[in-house]
Amino acid sequence: MSALADLAAPRFRKRAGLPGSGAVALGVVIFLWLVAGLSPLFAAKAAEIRLEQRLAPPSAAHPFGTDDLGRDLLARVVVATPISLGIGLTAAAVSLAVGFAVGASAGYFGGVVDLLLSRVVEVVLCFPVLFLLLALAAFLPPSPWTVILAIGLTTWPGDARYARAEVMRVKDLDYARAARASGASTSRVLLRHLLPNVLPPLLVSAAFGVAWAILAEAALSFLGVGLPTPGASWGGILAAAPAYIEEAWWMALFPGLALFLTVAAYNLLAEGLRTASLERGRG
Repeated sequence: MSALADLAAPRFRKRAGLPGSGAVALGVVIFLWLVAGLSPLFAAKAAEIRLEQRLAPPSAAHPFGTDDLGRDLLARVVVATPISLGIGLTAAAVSLAVGFAVGASAGYFGGVVDLLLSRVVEVVLCFPVLFLLLALAAFLPPSPWTVILAIGLTTWPGDARYARAEVMRVKDLDYARAARASGASTSRVLLRHLLPNVLPPLLVSAAFGVAWAILAEAALSFLGVGLPTPGASWGGILAAAPAYIEEAWWMALFPGLALFLTVAAYNLLAEGLRTASLERGRG
C-alpha cells in the first residue's frame, strides 16, 4: 500500500520538462469517465435517425454536427465513450493478468520454467501485433469480449517481461525469504508479498496498455472487424467518415479528437506514474 500511496504523492504531479502534465492527464481521464457516466442520458438522441438533417454542420442544435443518417454526432461520441474506455481498460487488465502470471512464474521459479516461458513470450513477440489482432478478431464472433480478448491476448508479452524482471529483483529480498521460511504457499508469496512491491512498474505498463488498447480497438472497428453495430465505438464512428470527408469534415474531426485526447491523456498519465515510481526507487 505504501507503493500506491507514493504514486499519489505530490511529486507525481511534477514530470521532468513538463510540470503538471501528470495531474492534467489525470484530470482529463477523470473527466472522460464522468462523460462516460452521463452517456445513458444521450442514448436516445444518439439513436434518433433524421434523414432530413443528414450531414448538417456544427450548430447550436448539433454542436458536433450530424452524421450520414442525421444522428447527432455529439450524442454518438458521448455514447461511444464508455464503450471505448471500457474496452481499453478491460483489455489492459486482461493483458496485465496474463502477463503477470507468465512473467512472475518465470522470474520466481527460474530454471527450465523461466526458459520455456521466456521462449513463449519471444514467439508471441515475433508476430506483428496488428496481424494477430486481425486474425483473432476475424475468426472469433463479433462482440465486445472478442475485441477485449483479441487485444489482451496479443499485448501481454510486454507486461510479462516487466513482471519477470521485477520478481527476479525482489524474490530474494529478506521479506520474501521470511515469507517462504514461514511456510507460505507460492501463490501467497507471489500475490501477498511480491505483487504489492512490483506493482508500480506494472501500473505504468498498464496505463500505456490502456492507451494502446483504445487505439487498437479503434483500428479494428475502423477496419470493420471490431464492434458490431449499433454498439459503435469512436473507431466505428470514424469508419463512416472517409466517404464524406470533403463535405462533412466534422464526422472525422470530433471522434478523432476524442480518441487523440484519450490516448494522449493515458500516455501522459503513464509517464507521470513512471516518474513517480523512479523517484520512489531513488528515495
